[in-house]
Amino acid sequence: MAGFRTLSSGLRALQPGAFGADPSGERLARIRRSPHFEDGVFQNPGGPARTRPSGSTLDFAKVFFDKDTRPRRTPMGTVPVHSTTLADIARPPATGLRLTWMGHSSVLAEIDGRRVLFDPVWGERCSPFSFAGPKRLHPVPLPLAALGPVDVVVISHDHYDHLDMPTIKALAGTDTLFAVPLGVGAHLEHWGVSADRLRELDWHEATEIGGLTLTATPARHFCGRGLRNTQHTLWASWVVAGEEHRIYHSGDTGYFDGFKEIGAEHGPFDATMIQIGAYSDFWPDIHMTPEEGMRAHLDLQGGPEHGPMLPIHWATFNLATHPWADPGEGTLAAARAVGAGVALPRPGEPFELTGENVPSEPWWRGVALAPPGGRQAAEALAGAGIKTASNAAAVAQADTVSDDGRGAVKGTEDPETLPAG
Repeated sequence: MAGFRTLSSGLRALQPGAFGADPSGERLARIRRSPHFEDGVFQNPGGPARTRPSGSTLDFAKVFFDKDTRPRRTPMGTVPVHSTTLADIARPPATGLRLTWMGHSSVLAEIDGRRVLFDPVWGERCSPFSFAGPKRLHPVPLPLAALGPVDVVVISHDHYDHLDMPTIKALAGTDTLFAVPLGVGAHLEHWGVSADRLRELDWHEATEIGGLTLTATPARHFCGRGLRNTQHTLWASWVVAGEEHRIYHSGDTGYFDGFKEIGAEHGPFDATMIQIGAYSDFWPDIHMTPEEGMRAHLDLQGGPEHGPMLPIHWATFNLATHPWADPGEGTLAAARAVGAGVALPRPGEPFELTGENVPSEPWWRGVALAPPGGRQAAEALAGAGIKTASNAAAVAQADTVSDDGRGAVKGTEDPETLPAG
């Protein structure tokens, strides 16, 4: 144990600020009063979720270091970042809503005259250290200082690929407000954000900022930045609603029945931003596959006829063992299989929600290795699998209706268990 304490002290001495700060005082008291905090930790909807790789470390290492599959986890060429982002966002959106995916889960949403920045990560690595950890696979589309004024920064949770200390410190010098899940404000205050600029919410709580209503909604994930994972900071998805438009950002989450409840209360949405990358059979409870992400989108929207899904949490960092392009290919196949709209912008490519402006080309194919057997064979297999899963889900849902004629649904208290992909 003495050796571990020495290592801990050494790591903190290298870059202690990046670990953030634990909640204390009234913030900690508020956490303890939360209905979602029990036995000293925040609880996931639907019961405990596995937050570490399942199976043996050796099994995981065999997959992670496999020499045949590792090359597929990164692009084979330069990722095509949109070149005119700054000029494009200088003009106000004609429709009142424009989304710009900056890579990974970072999205600039211009909605009803306000600018909302989700999970901004402008750092080179999603890590507490500048010399180690997952490195960016493409440059940011434009410098943070060139982004212009932002009304509110929204944070989904405190993992390094969503909450980036250098980015937050840069934004701390502006006038922007921050909407964060309960407990995350401790990190931001530690990095120079004043308490009066924080809107710290529990699930189902809302705040008004500049005519927008921002609501923290449940997600199935976990938290933690330092060597000790206290589970004292909450994770959340977010609904942002203006006078004319409403959007949803999933943050990181596993699939659960709560998407239907969020959609019923807050939807349908002009667009959803859904996590579809960094999934694995080793952690099926906390990240969604593209197929699960599409199912979450349909749950939120009540069907495929509403606004499109923007896939997020992929292409920028290598965080899992799946091929780099698989999240994009899987999302495209899932959308085609169910007839849903999907937006496929290059990093930094702004788009509005009119049919002719929504990007739809699989831009990643120019820099990704083709799957074994070719893309046509892979698309056919993926499409067949998605349709089979959708049909099975429909049958299962029909089977839950009771025979007493009242149309009651059995088992709505428990989330449905899905395969991890």
